[in-house]
Amino acid sequence: MIKGGSMPPSDVERIAAIEDPFQLLRVATERLNAAQDEVTELSRLRRRVIQDLHAQGLSYAQIAKEAGLTRGRIHQIRHTGPAPEGAFLGEGSVIVVTPLRLDVETGRSVVALDDMRSGKRLEDLARTYGLQISTDNVTVDGEIDLNRSGLLVICGPRMSPAMREAYGRDPVIGWDRDEKGWLLRDTRTGKVYRSGSQTYPQQAHDSAYLGRLPRPDGKGSFLAIAGIHPSGSLGVIQLLANETATLWGQVHDHRFSTVVAVEYDPATGEPVSVELASPLYRHEER
Repeated sequence: MIKGGSMPPSDVERIAAIEDPFQLLRVATERLNAAQDEVTELSRLRRRVIQDLHAQGLSYAQIAKEAGLTRGRIHQIRHTGPAPEGAFLGEGSVIVVTPLRLDVETGRSVVALDDMRSGKRLEDLARTYGLQISTDNVTVDGEIDLNRSGLLVICGPRMSPAMREAYGRDPVIGWDRDEKGWLLRDTRTGKVYRSGSQTYPQQAHDSAYLGRLPRPDGKGSFLAIAGIHPSGSLGVIQLLANETATLWGQVHDHRFSTVVAVEYDPATGEPVSVELASPLYRHEER
């Protein structure tokens, strides 16, 4: 409650009143980063609203009149700033997570080259949408804190019990394994998706998981990416680079899952063709 007609101090005034210079510097930096994230997301939201209204049949002149802006300003907003579909990956800040593996020769934890390549490409993609990037790793023991905002996790069930449990909450696409190795199963159709390395003769293709899964604490979701082999993960990221707008249009920020088919160059492991192999299933959320 405001007493005596006085107004509560603004964030700037509150921060400026901090006497410890190091704490002031730290708090000011944190608030500035948060403000930058807010500006990015408000710009994205504003551009998305204009696109949605125009798609509903309103002219830019009508939108400008109702919003109290000029037609030229509406055009400018429509074509500049962060693309609305960037929200498919996250808002403000995201954390790109890759698994650590044990180097048996040195006994040290390392990031495999394939995982590093996937993580770097996902970071680069997120940056194109104006998102702030930080990174983290699944430990060698498979531990990861999934109860955080903005997680983009590149890790399959084999590398982490926590991820195995998270994938188990998917109501449609499930991971399984048999004598040939890991596979993905569509529980609605019964169809099984494998890697070409499990066939004879072997083929240069892989199957990969892409989905948004609930956090263990139930307070949000995170994006999960995993190929049966590393080329599958690379293929998912290539799909995202080309089709994020389409995916966003179909599922927005809701939970979903799908299987991605990846054809790759057997010499380099680089994807040469990617497409959805299963339907894009939107999950019912409670």
